[in-house]
Amino acid sequence: MEKLFISHTGYEVKEAQILRTVRLTEKDKLFELALVGGEILDFEPGQFLEVSLVGVGEAPISLCSSPTQRKSFELCVRAVGRLTNALHRLEPGDIVGIRGPFGVGFPVTKLMGHDLLLIAGGIGLAPLRSLINYVMDNRRDFGRVHVLFGCKDPQNLLFRDEIEVWQRRMDVGFQCTVDQADPDWKGNVGLVTSLIPGVDINPRETFAVMVGPPVMYRFVIAELLKKGIPESQIILSLERHMKCGLGKCGHCQIHDIYCCQDGPVFFYERIKTLKGAI
Repeated sequence: MEKLFISHTGYEVKEAQILRTVRLTEKDKLFELALVGGEILDFEPGQFLEVSLVGVGEAPISLCSSPTQRKSFELCVRAVGRLTNALHRLEPGDIVGIRGPFGVGFPVTKLMGHDLLLIAGGIGLAPLRSLINYVMDNRRDFGRVHVLFGCKDPQNLLFRDEIEVWQRRMDVGFQCTVDQADPDWKGNVGLVTSLIPGVDINPRETFAVMVGPPVMYRFVIAELLKKGIPESQIILSLERHMKCGLGKCGHCQIHDIYCCQDGPVFFYERIKTLKGAI
C-alpha cells in the first residue's frame, strides 16, 4: 500500500470511508475509517484530524486508535454540535473528508524504557486510548504501566469492552472510578484524583500523562507532585477550541503558543506559567 505522509500545505482534503460504527454511550460513537484508495494514514498517538462534511462544516477530532493498527484508524465522536450530530447519522460506506494529522503527539520515544502513569478524565480517554493501545502493543518497550480513568457516571463509561480487557491484564494496573454511582456499580466512587495516592510508583522512573477536562489538571498535577513525580515528567494534552489546525485562525492561541501546532500535547514545564493554560 502507498503510505500517506503529512500534507505539506495542510489544506489538502482526503476522502475516508466509514468501515464500522459502534455506539459507546448515548452521545459517543466510535468510527473506524480507511482512506479511499488504500493509502495508510501515518500518525502519532495524541494527534488529531480535521473532519469535514460538505455543506455542514469541519471540526478537529482526536485520533483514538493506535498507529500500530495500520489499515484503518478510529475516531470517537461526541454529538455536541452541528457537524458531530451529522456524523452520528452516517453509516458504514459513507464518505467524510479529513485533513491532517495535525499537532504534536505524545513523546513516545522519550517514554520508552520508563514507567507510565496514564490518567484520563471523561472523553479524555479517547485520545489517551491511542497511547494506551500503542503501549499495549509494544509492552516490552515500557516499564510498569498504570492506567487511571474517571468519568461522571457508569452510563458515560467509554470503551467498556476494552476496559474489561485492560483490567484482566497482569502487566497493567488499571483502576476506574465514577463521580456518581448507580445501584449496579461495584467499583470506586470519587474523582480520579482519589486514585492517585494509592498507586505504587517509583516517581523518578515514572512519566505521568493525562488527558481530560481543563478543570481536572490542576488537581491531578498537585497529586502527582505530592507523589514526587518531577515537573519535567508530567505531560498533558490541552484541549482548546481549535479550528484551522494550521496556527492561522488564532482560536487556540495561548500567549505565544498555538495548541493546534505546538500541542495539543505539552510538557507541564512548558505551559505551567502561561496564564489560562491550566
